[in-house]
Amino acid sequence: MIRFEHVTKRYADGTTAVDDLSFEVAEGELVTLVGPSGCGKTTTMKMVNRLIEPTGGRIFLDGKDISTVDPVRLRRRIGYVIQQVGLFPHKTVLDNTATVPHLLGVKRAKARERAAELLDLVGLDPSVHGDRYPDQLSGGQRQRVGVARALAADPPVLLMDEPFGAVDPVVREHLQNEFLRLQSQVRKTVLFVTHDIEEAVRLGDRIAVYGQGRIEQFDAPAAVLGAPATPYVADFVGADRGLKRLSVTPIEPGDLEQPPVVHLDDPVRKAASKLAAEGARWAVVLDSSDDLHGWISAEQVRDASGTVREHARRMEAWLPVGASLKQAFSTMLQHDAGWIAVIDEESAGRFLGVLTPARLHEALRRSIDADAQDVPRTAVEVRTVSSP
Repeated sequence: MIRFEHVTKRYADGTTAVDDLSFEVAEGELVTLVGPSGCGKTTTMKMVNRLIEPTGGRIFLDGKDISTVDPVRLRRRIGYVIQQVGLFPHKTVLDNTATVPHLLGVKRAKARERAAELLDLVGLDPSVHGDRYPDQLSGGQRQRVGVARALAADPPVLLMDEPFGAVDPVVREHLQNEFLRLQSQVRKTVLFVTHDIEEAVRLGDRIAVYGQGRIEQFDAPAAVLGAPATPYVADFVGADRGLKRLSVTPIEPGDLEQPPVVHLDDPVRKAASKLAAEGARWAVVLDSSDDLHGWISAEQVRDASGTVREHARRMEAWLPVGASLKQAFSTMLQHDAGWIAVIDEESAGRFLGVLTPARLHEALRRSIDADAQDVPRTAVEVRTVSSP
């Protein structure tokens, strides 16, 4: 979809902002450009919509050299979101969002209808926010309007220049979550500029780590964190890159342990016998469909009567398979839990197993080794100190 071929940008004073840049962004891919201020990442992005013209090399959009395309027509095919949003203060939220379709000749009523759909898509109720003006919105709400406006003409490409950098950390995380949800639905080709490695890792399908005007490494987030290509990249992603990698390593079924399992309608004596036979201190409680319900301890059932249903505790610490190891670690800490239950949300909550701290550590090591060896995680054997 986007291809750079030996692109250079050199200014009259001799400053080289981008030096011999070559890379490709596939259709529907979200690529984050990350690096310190002044490294050339924003210049790279602005050359895609010709706000900045390259000194040398060529840029292709959907196979066509953009230097042969009228800049105005080109920009109408590309959504653009910046940190300060740039909404028109004298226009309502609905009219701001409808601006580009209206410029493209769409009738006002149809453009506003499309704008209302997009506001709803980014989590803003058009009946509540549509008639408000930008100064009546919070910073996070204005950023959502900016994203909606960029999508209004249904562009194939979206350029985002530190769009969430001007909001507080809590709002920023919420916006990131919403954007990931949105991207899973619309699948735009996205170049996303940020100086924050954690944001780059969290959002990007691939990451371009910039040095001075050059890309030092262009790879999947897990690979950048697990195997930095150069000392510069290792220093940039930080000594805690192992912890950062938790956020891009998903929970897989092979990471899980299988604890004792009982069902809601089992007699308590049966549950007690099972726990005693397996030498276990607790069991997971499932309903008749094998969906997760809760848990029960050996102490609870030792001298109890009746059914498991009467004694089971609610399960607070759980996650769907595919959630990140960072989410798993956070959930353990939040609930002071020695393990978390993992379910298959696509099967209405079917219980898959539990993730313990030891298995979390093994999953992280297995992920790193798998990338290093270029093999699936299931093919990696992890040995611990206690391993024979």
